[in-house]
Amino acid sequence: MNRMTGFASDTGGFRPFPQRIAIVTDAWLPQINGVVRTLTTTCAILRARGHEVEVISPDLFRSIPCPTYPDIRLAIMAPGAVGRRLSEIAPDAIHIATEGPLGLAARGHCVTHAIPFTSAYHTQFPDYVAHRTGLPPSLFWRYIRWFHAPARKVLVATESIREELRGHGLTRLHHWSRGVDLACFHPAAPEPPEFAGLPRPIQLYVGRVAVEKNLEPFLGGTYPGSRVVVGDGPALASLAARFPDAHFLGRRSGAALAGCYANADVFVFPSRTDTFGLVMIEALACGTPVAGFPVPGPRDIVTDRVGALSDDLDRAIAAALFSDRADCAALGAAYSWDAATDQFLAGLAALEVEPLAA
Repeated sequence: MNRMTGFASDTGGFRPFPQRIAIVTDAWLPQINGVVRTLTTTCAILRARGHEVEVISPDLFRSIPCPTYPDIRLAIMAPGAVGRRLSEIAPDAIHIATEGPLGLAARGHCVTHAIPFTSAYHTQFPDYVAHRTGLPPSLFWRYIRWFHAPARKVLVATESIREELRGHGLTRLHHWSRGVDLACFHPAAPEPPEFAGLPRPIQLYVGRVAVEKNLEPFLGGTYPGSRVVVGDGPALASLAARFPDAHFLGRRSGAALAGCYANADVFVFPSRTDTFGLVMIEALACGTPVAGFPVPGPRDIVTDRVGALSDDLDRAIAAALFSDRADCAALGAAYSWDAATDQFLAGLAALEVEPLAA
């Protein structure tokens, strides 16, 4: 039987919520990306609140490197292995975070046994795969529609993505935003030594260095100053060779990452395939304006007060430099991981209170 307790909702009354939550994800540590950071932070907050969270991730199985992206490991499991783990966990709710092999196996188990589950749309999966295969995104939208259709709720981060998924026939959607660790990301973070003496303005990118992040328009731009890249990925060597004037600092985290954000003049987000862009709100919390393309993700976050969007990235950078850094920090500080976790739980709480079949 499910073990349900409850909490007082914002609208009054008593609402049930699950105590034992199973999260199935193909993206997990040691990967470093927005999906992993979102899931690990959410798990930590849920556990701090007293929830039991069990994560089914690639590190529990044999795995192979993802073709064209060896940092991502794809789990190889025996038929039924994920279903057996879910049955052993006996969760009150199941959340399937990704559309990879583990997510696919969990979906199959839930559909076969009529177990309710939620899913999430973290990445523009059709565009991501299209970049790596050369095939049209429309082919992969068929898979996305099929994968998420049985979910009781599909968790999405922005209104732009909600509209896009509705256009593809997915209508049971639930808002799940993101947050910033304000104890770490703030305008007073110390300057990294690598910034000393760099020509201003310093234009910063943080994230995976991979083809789907569309770094060429940034690195090949003509706006004066210095271009700095923080992150790692399969395209690092080739981009460093093609753009020798750019500064590639590798991976950073914690205070070292915050210092890069806080001491840059503008944060540049050239991706056209992200559903949110956690790095944008971290940069804003550090007082740094954002420049990007007018696509889902940036257009849901960046206003004229905190940055600029344009199909001409150099023009966006030039305009963003006039933003008020205090306004940037104020907007970044409005994103709370506690509030985002409340939204995650509210999506799970919408499930019927019923036993989960083995």
